[in-house]
Amino acid sequence: MANEEKPNGRNSRSKKTSAPTEAIGRIQPQARELEEAVLGALMLEKDAYPLVSEMLKPKSFYDKSHELIFTAIQNLAVNQEPIDILTVVEQLRKSGDLEAVGGVSYIAQLSQKVVSSAHLEYHARIVAQKALARELISFSSVIASKAFDETNDVDDLMQEAEGQLFEISQQNLKKDFTAITPIITEAINLINEAAARTDGMSGLASGFKKLDKITAGWQNSDLVIIAARPAMGKTAFVLSMAKNMAVSFNTPVAVFSLEMSNVQLVTRLITNVTEIKGETIKSGQLQRHEWAQFDVRIKQLYNAPIYVDDTPSLSVFELRTKARRLVKEHHVKCIIIDYLQLMKASGMAFCSREQEVSIISRSLKGLAKELNIPIIALSQLNRGVENRSVKDDPNAKRPQLADLRESGAIEQDADIVCFIHRPEYYNLLQDSDGNDVRGKAEIIIAKHRNGSTGVVRLSFKSDFIRFQNEDEDQIAGEYQSRMNSQSNMIPPERMKREDVVPF
Repeated sequence: MANEEKPNGRNSRSKKTSAPTEAIGRIQPQARELEEAVLGALMLEKDAYPLVSEMLKPKSFYDKSHELIFTAIQNLAVNQEPIDILTVVEQLRKSGDLEAVGGVSYIAQLSQKVVSSAHLEYHARIVAQKALARELISFSSVIASKAFDETNDVDDLMQEAEGQLFEISQQNLKKDFTAITPIITEAINLINEAAARTDGMSGLASGFKKLDKITAGWQNSDLVIIAARPAMGKTAFVLSMAKNMAVSFNTPVAVFSLEMSNVQLVTRLITNVTEIKGETIKSGQLQRHEWAQFDVRIKQLYNAPIYVDDTPSLSVFELRTKARRLVKEHHVKCIIIDYLQLMKASGMAFCSREQEVSIISRSLKGLAKELNIPIIALSQLNRGVENRSVKDDPNAKRPQLADLRESGAIEQDADIVCFIHRPEYYNLLQDSDGNDVRGKAEIIIAKHRNGSTGVVRLSFKSDFIRFQNEDEDQIAGEYQSRMNSQSNMIPPERMKREDVVPF
């Protein structure tokens, strides 16, 4: 009987913790006998606590008395004191919780309910799973209750639900340690694969030769930040890179565009590939040779493994869900995010935007490790660059790590930080050696956790929203001349292009 006096003196506590029933008439998931077995084992075996310390928390225990006992055990462990019946009893006495848990007699009973800690980890895992199930039930009940309340905004509720579920999943995302031997074998296999390649690449090639030489390609589990001030060509750079990866190397790439629609993004990609001016593409007023060029070059985009998502205000939780599906179903090898500051941290409440950006960057790094692919995120820079004068220093406009906007955590979490700098934008037409820098861009590798830093110079074709290797300029010029010479072969009726299938 629930209200009868218990022999161990736990009647007052039992009334509060005895199998409460949900509104739907179901008893919450619990494993009281296993909770007792776990606590008993922890007090019997002196080295038992480390086996479950990462798996269990005080709130993992359904019975409030068990929660208090585990808290006492946890405090003893933190203070590096021995854990046994006597020390646990003394700790509970200090905290004033001894009588609340049932007194010394109940502590003694717990130690008698287990013979050894042989199955401690298995029992603890079940206790943890029951706790997670209760947490999910509580979460869903609260969300369901708010959903019935018509005064709540559904969009806000979605954000709240998303944030809470993300927090629950993050708290319960655990990965066990691995012995070094199989890791050495895996590392050697990767080295052998890289050695077998004549280009010295060990990661995903970006298509920019000098950049790939420094990075050896974008490495799995790396978070790469591409940062620049507005109008420097951040989107143009990653679109050029995505095109190189998907078309030249058949590498599946996903692009999450938070700033523009998927049609706008693909239109820019078409401009990039066809090398026809953006305004001409938008107006559709192409010359004869341009239609010929369009026909030839657009073919490389058909069936290219590029996946575009234009969800606005994308949250970390949404990204994680979609990224997992892209990797599983389409074998995506690289994810590009345009751009980081437009993301949300799953509807959670933060004291400042800086704190939220910190959570986002940390989550992106965690996602890169979980999926074992490189994640490339664009980032804005603060106005510090604009406030520096070239009169005092010719290199004053070149970005620095301190210029990363809103959070130093971005610099901390990133494995590679690259800046895009175009001197021509600031009316600087020559470098310190007197070389012409018009139409040139510098990719400044300011941080490289596992390699060297440096500066890579690329050509930038602003009319075509395109970055390319410097040695491609001559090839492009020859191709353009050839296309112009063939323009007279194009029938006049092709001018309106009514027969062209839309991309």
